[in-house]
Amino acid sequence: MTDTPPDRLSNDPRSPHFNQDVLSRGIGIRFKGNERTDVEEYSVSENWVRVALGKKVDRHGRPLTIKLTGPVEPYYLTPAADAEGEAEQGA
Repeated sequence: MTDTPPDRLSNDPRSPHFNQDVLSRGIGIRFKGNERTDVEEYSVSENWVRVALGKKVDRHGRPLTIKLTGPVEPYYLTPAADAEGEAEQGA
């Protein structure tokens, strides 16, 4: 069984695609073959990411974002706790 991140994820707590458990493990994003650290939200199936547009904010103080399209490859930065426990037991 593979350990894959969700198809869509947002780091905005007001979003329905926000998931604190997944974000606490750390998510890395490879977009068009380059590592991106400024991704606010992504969708693998729809091939897009939302990134902050500099330091600009809207009237509510939230960062303005722009949607970029292209291949998105999310991955976990840390392994799952269950996978570590199985690896230690097998050693």
